[in-house]
Amino acid sequence: MLLAVDIGNTHIVLGLFDGEALRRSWRLWSRPGLTSDELRVLLAGLLGDDATAVRDGIVGSVVPPLTGEVRRALVELTGVEPIEVAPGVRTGLRIRTDNPHELGADRILNAVAALERYGGPCIVVDLGTATTLDVVTAEGEYLGGVIAAGPEISAAALAERTARLARVDLKLPPHVIGRNTVDSIRSGLLHGHAAMIEGLVTRVERELGGRATVVTTGGLGALIGRLLERVDVHDPHLTLHGLRIVHARNRAR
Repeated sequence: MLLAVDIGNTHIVLGLFDGEALRRSWRLWSRPGLTSDELRVLLAGLLGDDATAVRDGIVGSVVPPLTGEVRRALVELTGVEPIEVAPGVRTGLRIRTDNPHELGADRILNAVAALERYGGPCIVVDLGTATTLDVVTAEGEYLGGVIAAGPEISAAALAERTARLARVDLKLPPHVIGRNTVDSIRSGLLHGHAAMIEGLVTRVERELGGRATVVTTGGLGALIGRLLERVDVHDPHLTLHGLRIVHARNRAR
């Protein structure tokens, strides 16, 4: 089986694949300072007997200090040396940005998976710590995208930079028009974010010259996706599938 690991700013997400089927998945906090020893113990507890069935591994990371720790933990636990999503790894995309080395692994993986699973042109909306939109043509060209602060960052900034507005949890208010301060903040954070995404999708499609498949993913994808007027596909495991696909394209190298 293949163990795929997506190291993000907030979570480490793991997926265990049997062929193309995702059999199990887990989510851990990507706490700064995590060591390979701690991670090995955590992974051993999660995988259980399946640790001995792992034959391949792949890691994609946007947190460089954790990348080496995760790799060491995987090698020590499974004996498998994982592929790392880094420059030189075959993705199947043609990157058309000004500086391809700036691209985070998660954005590339999302684009790979969306194109493979749902076809292009497509717009991937990843709602996590940051909100990103990534644009891929039907011919497999990655054109670039949009990066914005996610709702949780916005909530923290609002509480920090104002004297009388408290930090609120991200819960849908009963109405767009808030009847109290807490619901008004929630409406701004969630409905406002949804409106931003809808506007961006419209503008991106205008630049593309036609309609694109809109795919949502990320920790807040299900919550905010409910507020979007148009979502073609919600795929909570899109990044993991991107890791699986990239692994298959590099396995024989």
